[in-house]
Amino acid sequence: MGGRARSALKLAPLFALAFALAGCVVISPFGASDNALRETTVQGEGRAKILWLPISGFISDAPASRALGLVQQPSTLATVSRALDKAADDDEIGAVVLRINSPGGTVAAADEIHSRIARYRRETGVPVIASFGGVAASGGYYVAMAADTVIAQPTSITGSIGVIIPGVNASGLLDKLGVENASYVSGQHKDIMSPLREATPEERAIVQDVIDSLFARFVAVVEAGRPQLDRDHFDEITDGRILAADDALRLGLVDEIGHIDDVLARARDAADVTSARVIRYYQGRSAPNSILSETAAASGLRMSAAGVPVDLSFDSQASAQPLYLWRPAPPR
Repeated sequence: MGGRARSALKLAPLFALAFALAGCVVISPFGASDNALRETTVQGEGRAKILWLPISGFISDAPASRALGLVQQPSTLATVSRALDKAADDDEIGAVVLRINSPGGTVAAADEIHSRIARYRRETGVPVIASFGGVAASGGYYVAMAADTVIAQPTSITGSIGVIIPGVNASGLLDKLGVENASYVSGQHKDIMSPLREATPEERAIVQDVIDSLFARFVAVVEAGRPQLDRDHFDEITDGRILAADDALRLGLVDEIGHIDDVLARARDAADVTSARVIRYYQGRSAPNSILSETAAASGLRMSAAGVPVDLSFDSQASAQPLYLWRPAPPR
């Protein structure tokens, strides 16, 4: 092996670490990290501003830790909340665009983000437009219900209105391996949904009651945000199925179908301006240089050493809790 090849191999871990740290907050034991939220213009000119706010990846209220806890990626809820708080203090912002590219996430996080957006609209009077990327399903769609206008791109996948609590019953496999459940509990339902044993009919009913309650909340949010829904197809709309953009438009789940230029034109109209700067918020030293540039922190995705986006947080965040989520199995 040549000297250059050996040098490249030695540098490989450094490149991997660089990818891992990209877009994340480093928590240093030697001093505070740079958490200031900054503004940058990514498109257009003028005094008026349109805030472009990405909501991408798995929606969660839990930060993700990496690199032995030295690196933390802010949760979706924290990122959106900080952005809206900053925007509320800026009188030059005439409209906010939520760029949603998410299959959903935890029930609590999606509901809180929806509440924060609705409060921002109510307290500032600034119009909010939801712009769908490739996927805005389940919790991603739930969040969009706080917007004034919902625009899907022609190839968006949306819908998946419903709740899921992932679970598995491994008791049969454990029996074959000779492994016995030896859990000690304070009550007969304390270990409900344990993968070590089969659920009883009573426990299935308990879990289903929780799902039904959270589903009713989802439906109420959709009804409030989409009063023009096709009531003749309401059961079809809310049975958990995904929908293509044209079907979503026909059924009243979205207002328009259009691309980014159409979204920005609608935002300028909503702000009652003919020109505006599109701004993004960021923290750290690396500012986004376009509307669609996303760091790992903004997208909710991790970067592998090869630079391929992977979501390694899914299993720990999605296990045994209610989710507004489409496609609960992570890609392998």
